[in-house]
Amino acid sequence: MNGKNKMKQGHHLLTALALALSMAAVNPAGAADQSQEDVAGHRLSLHGFGTLGLARSDDDDAQFVRDLSQPSGLTSRWSTKVDSMIGLQAGYRFNDKLEGVLQVVSRYHSEGNFSPEVSWAFLRYDPDPTASVRIGRLGTEFYMLADSRLVGYANLTVRPPPDYFGPLVLSYIDGIDGAKSVPVGNGLLRGKLFTGVSPEKMSLSDGLYWNMSGSLVVGGHLDYLTGPWQIRIGQTRVRFDKDLPINEYTGLDITGQVPEMSVVGKWTRYDSLGVVYDNSPFQLQLMLSRIDQGSAAFEDSRAGYAIASYRTGNVTPFLGYSRTKSDANHFNSTPPLEQATAAFLSASTHSDQHTWFLGARWDLRKDLDLKAQVDWVRGSPGSVFPFRAETPSWDGHMTVFSLALDYVF
Repeated sequence: MNGKNKMKQGHHLLTALALALSMAAVNPAGAADQSQEDVAGHRLSLHGFGTLGLARSDDDDAQFVRDLSQPSGLTSRWSTKVDSMIGLQAGYRFNDKLEGVLQVVSRYHSEGNFSPEVSWAFLRYDPDPTASVRIGRLGTEFYMLADSRLVGYANLTVRPPPDYFGPLVLSYIDGIDGAKSVPVGNGLLRGKLFTGVSPEKMSLSDGLYWNMSGSLVVGGHLDYLTGPWQIRIGQTRVRFDKDLPINEYTGLDITGQVPEMSVVGKWTRYDSLGVVYDNSPFQLQLMLSRIDQGSAAFEDSRAGYAIASYRTGNVTPFLGYSRTKSDANHFNSTPPLEQATAAFLSASTHSDQHTWFLGARWDLRKDLDLKAQVDWVRGSPGSVFPFRAETPSWDGHMTVFSLALDYVF
């Protein structure tokens, strides 16, 4: 893609964000009132969210991304592409028990542009106040808070920690889920089960994609809410339907000569534990995860993060720490050329780093916030996941500076 097209995409996104911000600025309370009136009178509601982000790193030897859905990332030049996005959500309530929801998001994704994508499109049926069933296109909930990671206003930090959320390659599935809530002790126990297939693809390098469509996803989680505490334990499994294009990339029969490099029909498991303590003005988040890969094409990994914040007036300073570590795979297959190539490709998914991040959120009004954040990434030179375009000079150290303006309407 040439520079002129990239400038056009950035201009269109900024124009859309500016328009939405101006709409909210004219009558922020009226937007919410109008939505409530539509639900009551015409059963139709319209909401939106967006982020205008600006960020840069201090290193050109690797590119910093939010997650693996982005084919390129930040360099030492200021950029809006990594964190900026806009989303619109429409809902139609057919009756007290049945509702339809459609959400369209424009963000920088695997195609290398901001072309809109349908991230939600489902019917929701609530047989009673304690249960619900949804069918259609659903956002993925591998980890706690994962379903809201695109809504900047819903997050304390500029972006969810990439050390933790970065490896999540699936943003939505076409399928079904069901949830049920029951009182337990002094709190509420809520469970959800879901299954579906992925319609997505992931960019591996310039012009090279991994087609993940048809991959089966099954999972669920349990939440317990009591007082200021929310605790979640969950597990999701993914069985990929199509192989990585590593044979095309290398010109060698890697998956044939090194069968453990194939991902077809193999299960990857995501285990997670999340705890949130929210007793205003103090909030604490603690998340832990483990990814067990079914294929040697990826390294098994463990990750976690903690964020503490304290709100004073309209400003909420926060301090966070995240950590990710993966385990190297070993190959004993022959012939030696394919074996060495497989080891090299697997090592390209290696992570061994930690990040300290410090920042503040300023709530300008009830639907608009401004954030500033600094991330200090410290890792080994071999820690290249989920960075993009790393060079031989990459030493694993990077500092990222970020500003973000988030809004909802």
